[in-house]
Amino acid sequence: MKKDTDLSGKKLLTVLAHPDDETFGMGGTLARYARQGVDVHLVCATRGEVGEIDPHYKETIKSAACLRTQELRCALDVLGVRNLHFLNYRDSGMPGSEANHHPNALAAQPVDKVAEEVAHLIRQVRPEVVVTFDPIGGYRHPDHIAIQRATVLAFELAASPAFDDPEGLPPFQPEKLYFHLIERTFLRGVVWVLRLLGKNPRELGRNKDIDLVAITDVDFPTHVKIDIRPVRKVQQEAAACHASQGGAEMNKGFRGFVARLFGGHHETYMQAYPEPEQGAKMKRDLFD
Repeated sequence: MKKDTDLSGKKLLTVLAHPDDETFGMGGTLARYARQGVDVHLVCATRGEVGEIDPHYKETIKSAACLRTQELRCALDVLGVRNLHFLNYRDSGMPGSEANHHPNALAAQPVDKVAEEVAHLIRQVRPEVVVTFDPIGGYRHPDHIAIQRATVLAFELAASPAFDDPEGLPPFQPEKLYFHLIERTFLRGVVWVLRLLGKNPRELGRNKDIDLVAITDVDFPTHVKIDIRPVRKVQQEAAACHASQGGAEMNKGFRGFVARLFGGHHETYMQAYPEPEQGAKMKRDLFD
């Protein structure tokens, strides 16, 4: 395998919604770039207050937010991500839950308000590359969609002289904006295996509120594939930090079986800015 390029001095800003999004979705990418010398920053919009906690932990913790914040810091240490920025909104829960209507819920905020906070961080960090969710938030989580929309707007605001930065920071235009994609071959493989086992792929999750079939029906173009094999063990160690979310089981049982069966060697991205030329060759580096 080709030796990684030294990218010291480069900066990557990833904007996500909850603790664990960074590891389960793009942990291999973050770990790989951190090891190439990239200054990796994570913006986490909430502290995962409403996320389903393993019943074992509910008996011993006072605050899900505190536990998940600790788990996030553990995972970032393992991945090599040194910079963490919280927006301090509240986890909105899945669609239709009461948490959607909490006054501080991320999904209930005006997109302009959140975008201005992210735009300020873009001007502060001055990254070459910004990464967030795809337009359906991976699996249609309201918070994922909300922070994705805010990040797209923030990408524009940060470069605009019309945006009045709260600290008077000057405009800054990042070079690239990418959306992280859940690999569709992997998803279709999961659907196939679930049906083979007699399970309903339209009712996943502890609350049966994730429709995997509907997600696989939405296909986005893939412009970048990051080979995460060199840091696979690092990602697994980071996942174990998110123990309350079942991270330690990420590569065991059903999830591990499907990952081994259908690959799981790459993390994939859609390039949102600048718009890639039609027929452009698949890239292997977000900084390319």
